[in-house]
Amino acid sequence: MADERDQGGKDVDPVVPDVNDDLLFRRISWRLLPFLMLCYTVAYLDRVNVGFAKSGMSRDLGLSDAAYGLGAGIFFIGYFLFEVPSNLMLHRVGARRWIARIMVSWSLLSAACAFVQEPVAFFILRFLLGVAEAGFFPGVILYLTFWYPQARRGQIVATFMVAIPAAGLIGGPLSGLLLDSLDGAAGWGGWRWMFVIEAVPALVLGLLVPIILSSRAADARWLTAEQQDRLAVLLRAGQSDVPGPERLADLVRNPKMLRFAAIYFACMTGQYGISFWLPALLAQASGGSALRVGILSALPYACAIVAMILMGRRSDRTGERRWHIAVTLLTGAAGFLLLSLPGVGFEVSFVLMCIATAGALSAAPLFWNLPTSELRGVAAAAGIAAINSVGNFAGFVSPFVIGWVNVRTGTPQAGLVLLGAALLAGAALVLGTGRRRGGRQSAIPDAPAGERR
Repeated sequence: MADERDQGGKDVDPVVPDVNDDLLFRRISWRLLPFLMLCYTVAYLDRVNVGFAKSGMSRDLGLSDAAYGLGAGIFFIGYFLFEVPSNLMLHRVGARRWIARIMVSWSLLSAACAFVQEPVAFFILRFLLGVAEAGFFPGVILYLTFWYPQARRGQIVATFMVAIPAAGLIGGPLSGLLLDSLDGAAGWGGWRWMFVIEAVPALVLGLLVPIILSSRAADARWLTAEQQDRLAVLLRAGQSDVPGPERLADLVRNPKMLRFAAIYFACMTGQYGISFWLPALLAQASGGSALRVGILSALPYACAIVAMILMGRRSDRTGERRWHIAVTLLTGAAGFLLLSLPGVGFEVSFVLMCIATAGALSAAPLFWNLPTSELRGVAAAAGIAAINSVGNFAGFVSPFVIGWVNVRTGTPQAGLVLLGAALLAGAALVLGTGRRRGGRQSAIPDAPAGERR
């Protein structure tokens, strides 16, 4: 089947390959992945469409770059605070009910952003939107571990996270069209219409979650009993039986967990730098309308989709993780740093934006192969959420710091240097996670039995 050593370097019992395994996982993927990808596309669009609303909101609400960066980033304060509790609740009540709750609540709050009249209301709603959405992404990552063994997760997570550039690919032209065509309709700015219209799909999909998703394989009536049993065998293969810590809090203080969180923070710094500032960079470089900026923004995201799928497949095929992650981070860093050079024309700038986007967005799905290979049970629920919450704190730091630097320097070049430096630091941390002497890594233990309720 796959490599007979788990990602922690521990020997495991091999599972005899079955000719029906590919058919089983193909069936699971067709049932789950398209719907989950659609949900995440909508989630990410509702999270970052504020980037397209920037111009209109700055005009109507009197927002400076620094105030906009605070409003865009404060989402992640709520996200940070409620990530772990949300994922533990998903583990307790099941994916169907909790993911449905997340999607319905965030859709209503996203639509409410259309009604803000002053900056403070904008800040409050962005914070509450982060609270509502907290747990969705780590919940899905945890959910995928219920269905796919480690050897297949690289491509699966990369395919799922194609939803991020897909949100840019679809959302860019859509947001530009709404901003241009509905500006002034019924006395509303185009950005207000955009918030309302783009919130509707999340509400509809949230109501469909309990119908389409099964919380675990044992609940999936669309799998035969034989397929359920086979999946259970495949998922057990490669799991370590290292005793758990005395307290679940010890998991969060594990040095390797802290390194994982720092790496993901670097990945997210680049990703949100793209999400929140790409429209502004394109508008400055091209001098185009909102619709033209939206259309132009689609190509960098299309490049990212291709890079994510190819790197995910190659990483699974070779079984190598660290260098694949490091190469994508270095590619993104090169794009940002070269983009910061003075005197770069629009055509070259656009190519560099494509390179930076492809590199920055390809790193995150590859990264998740590292922690998910060493986490399971309640430890997986808490550990994945903790890593994601710390990493996504970059969603607050990145837009706020870049906005502040842009105001102080009067140019976006300094912010691009910061993004490149963050990705370089992430690559250095990844390459520092090599195996210990003897070819073994320290495993991250599961929670003790008393905390598995």
